[in-house]
Amino acid sequence: MLNATSRRAAAVLLLASVSAAHAQSPPPAAAQARPVTLQDSEAIRSPGEPRLSADGRRVAYTRDGRIFVAPTQGGVAQAVTSPGSRASDPRWSRDGTALYFLSDRAGGKSQLWKLPLARFGEAEPLTKLGRGIDALHLSPDESRLLLAFAGPAEVPADAGARADTDKRRGPWVITRRQFKEDAGDGYITGDRAEHLYVYDLASQSLRQITSGDYSESDPAWSPDGRSVVFVSSREADPDASYRTDLWLVSAGNTDLGRSLQRLTNEDSVKSAPVFSPDGRSVAYLSAEDGVYAIPQVALVSATGGTPRILTRALDRWITALRYSADGRWIYFSYEELGGTHVGRVHVTDGRIEIVLAGERNVSAFDVAPNGVIAVRAENMNDAPEIYVSDRGRVRRLSDINAAFLRSVSLGSKRKVEFASADGTRVEAFVTLPPGFVAARRYPTILNIHGGPVGQFAYGYDFSNQYLAAQGYVIVEPNPRGSTGRGQDFVRAIYKTWGITDYDDVIAAVDHVVQIGIADPERLAVTGYSYGGYMTNVVITRTNRFKAAASGAGHSFIVANYGHDIYQKWYNWELGVPWENTAKYDRLSPLRQVGQVQTPTLFYGGRDDWNVPVLNAELFYQSLKVRGIDTQLVVYPDTHHGNWSDEFERDRLHRTHEWFDRHLGIGAAKPKP
Repeated sequence: MLNATSRRAAAVLLLASVSAAHAQSPPPAAAQARPVTLQDSEAIRSPGEPRLSADGRRVAYTRDGRIFVAPTQGGVAQAVTSPGSRASDPRWSRDGTALYFLSDRAGGKSQLWKLPLARFGEAEPLTKLGRGIDALHLSPDESRLLLAFAGPAEVPADAGARADTDKRRGPWVITRRQFKEDAGDGYITGDRAEHLYVYDLASQSLRQITSGDYSESDPAWSPDGRSVVFVSSREADPDASYRTDLWLVSAGNTDLGRSLQRLTNEDSVKSAPVFSPDGRSVAYLSAEDGVYAIPQVALVSATGGTPRILTRALDRWITALRYSADGRWIYFSYEELGGTHVGRVHVTDGRIEIVLAGERNVSAFDVAPNGVIAVRAENMNDAPEIYVSDRGRVRRLSDINAAFLRSVSLGSKRKVEFASADGTRVEAFVTLPPGFVAARRYPTILNIHGGPVGQFAYGYDFSNQYLAAQGYVIVEPNPRGSTGRGQDFVRAIYKTWGITDYDDVIAAVDHVVQIGIADPERLAVTGYSYGGYMTNVVITRTNRFKAAASGAGHSFIVANYGHDIYQKWYNWELGVPWENTAKYDRLSPLRQVGQVQTPTLFYGGRDDWNVPVLNAELFYQSLKVRGIDTQLVVYPDTHHGNWSDEFERDRLHRTHEWFDRHLGIGAAKPKP
């Protein structure tokens, strides 16, 4: 038996050994490193997706709104676009002599530009559309551009400016089952279907190739440029289920796409189709449902037929795919125990090979014909950078964030594993404060991720580092419902939100208390979105947390039926509320609000239709009436995501101040 001090020391040694064995550490801190402050919230910069040249010798990516090109064998990255405008989405020409990219440098709307590499800085515009271009889908022969628009494709050049000043004068007239979105005013009315268009660069002519009441997404060219594959739900009521299928349309059709070829016809969710290099097959991601089912790599003939699932044996959440140049392999990224790796599957025999693994989070990748792989990745506690993997050797190409990381004293981030109440193995990331002392116990924050289908991952996180700089330990579990494990682990919370996963997040806290890191008398809990919902659940089931901060979390599920964006989800998983009242009440923490003793801060966006602020208002009002210390913060003109940096800093400071006060850590520091 170890005494308490020995257990704490052993725990720290265990954490250190886990990190040393597997993680790449951030650059060593400078001698005069300072703590992370709120002013550092925008210090980390993320490069864009890497794009490799056809010979694999160069990689292009964006940084701070400019495009850079770096040699994959190492060397200085060169900025090839000028400051003063924003450039994005670089693509190499087939012969490697030019870069295509999107930029707002003329007229403020994103358009297509071409930059000859022989004379950097002299790009020419290729489009002058009244609407901005969201994504670059250039035809294989580089003569046409594939576009997707909702509403009219051609609009006056000043339409955007007028729209900003116009005020709605009439009512919203609702006819669809799915009538909410977390954007604008929230209501979906009229013809909001998104259709495909082909823009000819030489003639500057625009032709619509799909139409009707259905939307199209994820378009991709065939290798010969004659056809376009896309995803669409063309059932009698596309709002009634998550089902989608793959469709083929002629890129030169003149009937607005009324003549389509259906490639798939089974009850699953399809996405991200891409043609094989020979044009005979289409690879795509296929999931059994639109919520918990793991997407797998599937393959179907370009003439239609019965698909084959290629990666079922992997049993991991797959996020993107690319064909090898010879068509024999399909490369893909997949989530694995807090990381994202790169693998590939053989098209003929289904053989799976791991290409790039380790304790890293790959958020984008590209593959050159010679097998060189470029990735945007984060290591254990590092910020995102561009790396290249060539025949198994990984080389770091960019150095965007190293100077900042050397200037601050970072909290140490580790990963631990423990058993939940029923013996299920669960993992969590633990961030220790700078200067951590093994003989001390620290105030600890349980942070619960959103989704619920998602995961905490390797990489630098400003919120954690800021709170660690204030002396907190931050615990981030990946409970059941998270995507780093297999299908059964993800689906374990089906119809049991806040029940199965509650045991897992509490087990994470028990673990860091048991190994002597967390002070059991100074615990706080927080989370956003589903993490906010779980925070609401936690405070109704235990009073061990001295403070809580709940962000945009559901509280009374039935009140959201028809009010938020999740109509398909509720109907599919819980059924209609008038026939399933007990299910809705069982999963609604507001029903147990009489048990809450925890002082709780609630916050949300005024225009959030993903998890409407109504949920926070209901819980706040209930605690207020009961005399529990509570506060509600509502941010104006704010949806569920993409908060302004100012509001993010305000939220974080208020959370820190709330925890300090209720955990007895002393007077909260003034906001810098």
